[in-house]
Amino acid sequence: MPQIRRLPESLINRIAAGEVVERPAAALKELVENAIDAGASRIVVKLVEGGLGKLEVIDDGCGMSADEMALALERHATSKLPDEAIEQVSTLGFRGEALPSIASVAQLTIESRVRGAEDGWRRVVDHGQLVEEGPAALPPGTRVKVEKLFAKVPARRKFLRSERSEYAASLDVVRRLAMARPEVAISLEHGERRIFSLQADEPLADRVAGIVARELKDNSVAIAAEREGPGGMMRLSGIAGLPTYNRGVADHQYLFVNGRPVKDRLLVGAVRGAYADMLARDRHAVLALFLDLPPEDVDVNVHPAKTEVRFRDAAGVRGFIVSGLRQALATGDRRSAQGPDRGAMERWQQEPAQDPSPALATIFSRDWSAQKTRVSEAGQAWRAYETEVMARGDFAPQGRAIEVEETDAEQDFPLGIARGQVANTYIVAEAADGLVLVDQHAAHERLVLERLRAAGAGDAVARSQALLVPDVVELDEVDCDRLEEAAEGLAQFGLAIERFGPAAMLVRALPAALAKADPQALLTDLADDIAKHGQALLLEEKLEHVLATMACHGSVRAGRVLRVEEMNALLREMERTPRSGQCNHGRPTWVKLSMEDVEKLFGRH
Repeated sequence: MPQIRRLPESLINRIAAGEVVERPAAALKELVENAIDAGASRIVVKLVEGGLGKLEVIDDGCGMSADEMALALERHATSKLPDEAIEQVSTLGFRGEALPSIASVAQLTIESRVRGAEDGWRRVVDHGQLVEEGPAALPPGTRVKVEKLFAKVPARRKFLRSERSEYAASLDVVRRLAMARPEVAISLEHGERRIFSLQADEPLADRVAGIVARELKDNSVAIAAEREGPGGMMRLSGIAGLPTYNRGVADHQYLFVNGRPVKDRLLVGAVRGAYADMLARDRHAVLALFLDLPPEDVDVNVHPAKTEVRFRDAAGVRGFIVSGLRQALATGDRRSAQGPDRGAMERWQQEPAQDPSPALATIFSRDWSAQKTRVSEAGQAWRAYETEVMARGDFAPQGRAIEVEETDAEQDFPLGIARGQVANTYIVAEAADGLVLVDQHAAHERLVLERLRAAGAGDAVARSQALLVPDVVELDEVDCDRLEEAAEGLAQFGLAIERFGPAAMLVRALPAALAKADPQALLTDLADDIAKHGQALLLEEKLEHVLATMACHGSVRAGRVLRVEEMNALLREMERTPRSGQCNHGRPTWVKLSMEDVEKLFGRH
């Protein structure tokens, strides 16, 4: 039987390093967190070869004396826990493992000077062995340099990724910590290049936009919500990108709990739930979300790297985030993405004019010798061109202009007055400051969804339309089980259904907004939607998915000819309706071409 033995200190440190330092970005995270906890007002981060060659963190914090520096390099030694109340911890790091773990797998150089002291102190540890120490000249604060990471641990070194991948991970770490502490000035250098330099005390929206993307500031809404929790007040703040401003990956979701960057599944799921009916399945929101709650309501000590947390009231926190985000997005409800797609504009501007007929070439030719054709011949050319076009059918009109009654000049409609319809799909409206194009199906789908929501919040019976003869819908037995289970929730929105035998449902009433919907198609889609989202979602969130499906059935379809009164009624209702700037799948419902954009198309700018 093998004997139990105590592991040597060097091996213990290397095992601990495996939990804390698996790549340069992990070491960088610990060092920057130490600088923030030291009270630094300015932090400089320098990387070489993405952190594989060297990483350095310089701060102007409180500094360490020689004795404190020696103690800091011992395991489980920390200044961040003044007592044993670990559930009350408010600092970013507190385990006391980072520095000795890094020093056991790299060459670590620490230089530090306490404010007011004449000299600083320097200590160099190479893969767990002290190789040098002595006085050092530097300003008050601390400078930590990590080199030769995993140089003596080749098994770990070979699992590191490319320089580009390691740099991307390190950049993400610095970005998240910079967002978490807008009161700290932070700069990042990679090789000889300055990546960014953020000033202290920037407004949160400016800092987040400066880190993520400049256009985020103009395509986002501010978040500010409060709710009473088990141990005290919970607060939610930050900025959330409009649903039409989204990304194909979730890398631009920055989540913080009590100022600590986290990548928590509960928070990610709450964000997905909040945007559920406003984003396509393969698109992701862009946001920076800050959740603050009493320390006793959250456990931050469940993961060695402290990137995951556990909440005392997980369901309450999730519901708070979903409702807080939805309320914030409702304040930017009528906004769509800022301006038309640049690529589409460029194609519109750059598309060469076609030469529809050789007969017309002489009319527009710059060769004045060719302009000797008489006017009568030009007229013949136009008639020949007209005959040619009508024969080919190339330019069959796709839109119709409508004569509109003049409105009161003092009325200012943000989405303008309808002037026509293109391809029986897009409404063309004239606003005071430009041209507005509206996708009639996408817009009406959003309006129907909001009506259904309003029915659920109010008197569903008053917004429900009973069928003269109940409709029997035959479905698979499993689908009937799902619908029967959801029947009570659906009744809140005016859809009255009940079981009618093993494999059928009886539809007694439809929501007024879906009066013309096909019950068979509606219930089939609802059953599929409930099956897709399973039992894991809260009832409220599950119903949101169901409502989106119902709204699609009750909306104006593309290809339908609308009267001018219907177009204007649609525009006016969009101006009054929350979240009308995007459809239920996250696409914009309208796009505006400013007068400046229009003038650019004709070279008048």
